[in-house]
Amino acid sequence: MEESMQSPKKIAVAGATGRVGHHVVDVLRARGYEVVPMSRSQGVDVITGDGLAAALAGVGCVIDTATGPSPEQEPATAFFTTAARNLQDAGQEAGVQRMVVVSIIGIDRFTGGYGAAKLAHEQAMLAGPIPALVLRASQFYEFIPLIMEWGTQGDVAYVPRMRTQPVAARAVAEVLADLATAPGSRSSGPPFPEVAGPREESLVEMATVFAERRGYPAKVEGVSDPADRDGLNESGGLLPGPDAILAGPTFEEWLNAT
Repeated sequence: MEESMQSPKKIAVAGATGRVGHHVVDVLRARGYEVVPMSRSQGVDVITGDGLAAALAGVGCVIDTATGPSPEQEPATAFFTTAARNLQDAGQEAGVQRMVVVSIIGIDRFTGGYGAAKLAHEQAMLAGPIPALVLRASQFYEFIPLIMEWGTQGDVAYVPRMRTQPVAARAVAEVLADLATAPGSRSSGPPFPEVAGPREESLVEMATVFAERRGYPAKVEGVSDPADRDGLNESGGLLPGPDAILAGPTFEEWLNAT
């Protein structure tokens, strides 16, 4: 869909207290935009719709970074599709002109699990009445301690073997802000722009460095992920394409800064 748009002055951020959302709020405010943070703790629920109409009044763009409580396919799909429909419907009523959604690189290759739920999220957003742009991001550096925690059994942290080109959540937030505020045609640029970090990494090697630097008590061991039934982790199926936006910092620089 081609539609010429002016840069919005007032932008709502769904999932505004989350891993990416709080950075989006900070970046937009630093650039001088009026920001409406939306989260349950701020009285706005994208699932029930509570507070949504009031929050979107006068908003020109919505950046959707919201995530649900479950990584399982069925509840995650229900969360994402419900949130997308509610944002699209309430946004249309409020006169919102554009949606920008954060997703995951390689998502169209998944046949099950959380990846399939996120793909359903993309499809629900793109099917709505408001033009939507999907930014597919690589895995975040910030996920590494979580992945280690999830995989820790006794004194060993079992980490999935994965070829990845991870990126800082702050860098993803900056690209989301760029897309949300850029004037001009919605048809310009790639249909699913991607953002990744500056170089390919091994998730197991990053976890090992993280454990050494932060004094993590468990030993790190790489394993094949049984949930990765599409084989994308180890095959490089989650790496960015040649047109991806590559954004720093490197993993080492991120560790030093945090």
